Parts: sequence; C-alpha cells; structure tokens
Amino acid sequence: MLMGGKLMKAIVVRKAGGPEVLNYEDVPTPQVKPGWSLVQIKGFGVNHSEIFTRQGLSPSVKFPRILGIECVGVVIDSTSDELKVGQKVISIMGEMGRDFDGSYAEDVLLPNEQIYPVQTDLKWSDLAAVPETFYTAFGSLKHLQIKADDSILIRSGASGVGVSTLRLLKAKYPTMKITGSVRSLKKKDVLLDAGYDSVIEDKNGHLQTDKKFNKILELVGPATLKDTFNHVLPYGIVCNTGELGGQWYMDGFEPISDIHEGALLTSLSSGEVNSQKLNEMLDYIKHYHVEVSPTKIYRLDQVKDAHEYLESGHNLGKVVIVNLIVMRLDMFMSDLFFCFLNYK
Repeated sequence: MLMGGKLMKAIVVRKAGGPEVLNYEDVPTPQVKPGWSLVQIKGFGVNHSEIFTRQGLSPSVKFPRILGIECVGVVIDSTSDELKVGQKVISIMGEMGRDFDGSYAEDVLLPNEQIYPVQTDLKWSDLAAVPETFYTAFGSLKHLQIKADDSILIRSGASGVGVSTLRLLKAKYPTMKITGSVRSLKKKDVLLDAGYDSVIEDKNGHLQTDKKFNKILELVGPATLKDTFNHVLPYGIVCNTGELGGQWYMDGFEPISDIHEGALLTSLSSGEVNSQKLNEMLDYIKHYHVEVSPTKIYRLDQVKDAHEYLESGHNLGKVVIVNLIVMRLDMFMSDLFFCFLNYK
C-alpha cells in the first residue's frame, strides 16, 4: 500500500547476481501497520552479508528484496507509544533486509521491537558507521573479558569489525599490543598506519606464525577456527563472531583435541541487542573519544559502487551510505567550521 500515494527511492534486487542487479528506482513508501513503525533513514553501513544475499547465497531470502541489515535515522510514523516521532534510533539485524525489506531505501518499515532509541551527538555519517560493526566489536570485547595486559589477535584485521575493534581497544588501552591478520601482506603498511602493532599473513586459512595470544577475535569464522586454536595461549579466549570465510558450520573440528590447554571458546550474535547495550557502547565511544568515521561515504544511488569497492579487497574499515541531504549538511558544517577557524 502507498502512504498518501508517496513514492521513495530504493535499491531493489530482483534476482541474484553481481553489483549490476542493484537497481535504483522508485517504490511505494511503506505504510505503518500494527506492531511496526516507519523510520526515515539518515544512513546505513554496507555489510559483507548483504553481498552474500545479493549473490543468492542466503537460501531463505526471496527476490525481489530491498537489502540492508542496519540503519540509523529518525521515527516518522509509529504504532508504539514508546517510539516518538523525531526520535533518533538505530536498527540492527533481526530479519531486516532478508524476510522483509531493509535499509537500502529512503524510508524503512520495521518491527517496533527492532527499533532502538539512542542518545548521541555523533553526526549522521559517523553514526551510520557504528551499529553493526562497532556493536559487534564492542560485544565481542566484552565476551573476550579484555584486560589491559592482554596480547590480542584480530583475525581479518582489515575488515570493518576488525578496524572497529582496534579503535575501541586503542582508545582505552593506547599501549596494548594488537596484531591483525590479513590475506595479502600488500595491506601490511595500511594496517600498521591504522594502528596495529604487527601484521600476520593469513595464507590459505593458516596463520604464518608460531606466535600465540591471550585473546583472539575470530572474524573469518568456522573456515579458520581450528587453526586459530593453534595460536591461543593456555586459558586464553577465542570469540568467534564473524563468518567472512563464507563457511557457517564446522567440518572436522573435534573440541576435545582442537581446543588446547584450557582455552575457551565463546561467540557473539549481533541479535543480542537492545537500547541499553547500544547506549552503553555510544557512551564508551564518547568517553574514550573513539574514532568512528567511515572509510568511504556514498549516496543511495551509489550503492552499486559501494558493493564493488567492498568486493575489490582494497577496503579498510567501514563503508556507509548516507542520505543526500545529510551529506550536504555535513559538508556545510565542515566548511562552516573551517571558516570559523580561519576567522579566529
């Protein structure tokens, strides 16, 4: 149904394929229904899981579909007394962009229980880089029970969650030694510039080192988890959070023999989320002055370019899409601040 006959811009995928199937077009603006609210999208991050879905690798997803598993924005119409018009909100995961249309649009209709009010002064383009990556990183660090003297390995150090984890740790523990793994050492200098203390090659699923660590954030997932346990110290902790290796289940993993010397395995699902946890993360970011700015910013009509960039393997950190008005406002505020500094 149309909301007052209105149309909105969205990216519609009608069949599985490459970036060329991301169609920028007019679609009906969703109308609120019981238990759901309409959110005006200010920005959203682009994720590897959306690339997998676009490629047809998410069996439960039926096309046509508007992708997008996260967004930041404001409530513009709601059926909930808890959600006020104009309220700043974040939404992550659930079945957004999978069972129902997601955030690759100007507006999105979401279940009320999947909309989380937040308090933050971050500008929209920075906030858009936070939900999925920083929340995943923040939750994983809590599960890893981080201590100041830990030695840390982030497996897939150049990923969005990897860089977010690095920034969260270095902001609180500036002298902590953090190692990142990467499939190509061509990225070594880039990772060192980003703040890693050392970089290890991850070759064909095997870390090219004998070094071991207290805490390991496993972002490649089941594809490399067995090898990861060869690099954890006794009673260390591995948090398996990502699935960047494209493998969802373990083959040939025998816990008694593969988990060594009292090491522990934990995991995090980004579905473990609520407004309190998100605001705790945002308070941490503010308190420790965590750098959250994205690597690249695109407009909605440039989602195809964003997917191509993410798939190129040249990315480091988070890629976001922002509303055109938001982009222009951020540019205006930056120019205004620059003029103010020159005037002083």
